[in-house]
Amino acid sequence: MNLSDPTPGAAPHAPPPLRAGTRGSPLALVQTRGFLRLLATIPNAPPGQEVIVATTGDAVQDRPLADIGGKGLFAKEIHEALLDRRIDCAVHSLKDLETELPAGIVLGCVLTREDARDVLILGDTCGTPDAADPLAALPHGALVGTSSVRRQAQLLHLRPDLRVGSIRGNVQTRLRKLREGSCQASLLALAGLNRLAVEVAGAVTLDPTIMVPSAAQGVVGITVRADDAAMLDLLAAIEDPTSRATATAERGVLAALDGSCRTPIGAYARLLADGSLTLTAVVARADGSFLLKRTVTGHPTDALRIGADLGAGLRADAPADVFAG
Repeated sequence: MNLSDPTPGAAPHAPPPLRAGTRGSPLALVQTRGFLRLLATIPNAPPGQEVIVATTGDAVQDRPLADIGGKGLFAKEIHEALLDRRIDCAVHSLKDLETELPAGIVLGCVLTREDARDVLILGDTCGTPDAADPLAALPHGALVGTSSVRRQAQLLHLRPDLRVGSIRGNVQTRLRKLREGSCQASLLALAGLNRLAVEVAGAVTLDPTIMVPSAAQGVVGITVRADDAAMLDLLAAIEDPTSRATATAERGVLAALDGSCRTPIGAYARLLADGSLTLTAVVARADGSFLLKRTVTGHPTDALRIGADLGAGLRADAPADVFAG
C-alpha cells in the first residue's frame, strides 16, 4: 500500500482507506474493529476499512476441521485476497494461522494478548464448581462438547470417564447448543468471551497448567504482503513485544512438532518478573491415554529457539502414533 505524502504543491486529498481483511464471525469483526481503532491512534495513518472475506473454515460447520483440510482454511481465502491486492492487510486469531505462511506473506504485527486461558462452561446437570478441582463438577460419564482435540485429550487424561462430542460454530452457537442440551458442558477460550463481553453462568476459568492453551490463543496477528514496506513500518507502531515473544515461542513448539489438526498440542508462554520467558507445552493422544508435558525457561530474545527445542524434545519422546494422520 502506498502511504507516501502527496506531491509537493499538489492539492491535498484524502488517502485511500487501508483495507483490513477479516472473517465475518462476530468475534473476528470485534477483533478487526479493535485493530482499526489502534490504527487510528497512529499519527497520519490512513483511515481503516474492514473487508469481510468468506472462508471455507466458516462455511463448513458439520465436519471437524481435520476432515476438511485443517485450521488453515480460516485464512486461505483471506490470504488469496491479500496476494491479489484486494486488501492491504488481514486480521486473524493467531491460533488459527499455520506456522508456515504462504509465500509472499509475513506476520507484520502482533497485538497485545487477551487472557489465554480456557473456560469450562457447566450446564444445569453439573455440580457446583470447586476452584481447586473444577473438573469435579462434571458428573461421571458427562458429555462434554468440543471440537478441539487438544482440549479433548487433556480432559480425558484427567477424567477418562468423560465422553466428548464434537461441537463447532462461533461462541454464540456453542453456548446455544449447550443450553439446548446437546452436551452437559463445553470449553471455550476466555479471550473470545472477554472480547465479545459475554458473561456466562457456570463458567470456570482453568489454570493453564491444568488445561494448556492452544499456541497463540488470545493473540491477534496482522498479516501483510512481505514487500509492503510502508505497511510494515505502520504496523510497527502498534506491535506488542511481549506478545510477539510469547507467540513466537508457542508457534515454535507447533512448528517443531509438525502436528496435524488431529494431533493434540498445547503451548503457553509468559514472561516472569525477572524478565525471563517460561514455556509449557503438551502433546498427547486424542483419547488421553498418553500425555507428555514439559516446561522450560530462557531469554525472550531466544523465543523461537526455546520453542523449537522444546517441541523437538517432545516429538522425540512421544510415541510415533501420536503424530499419525
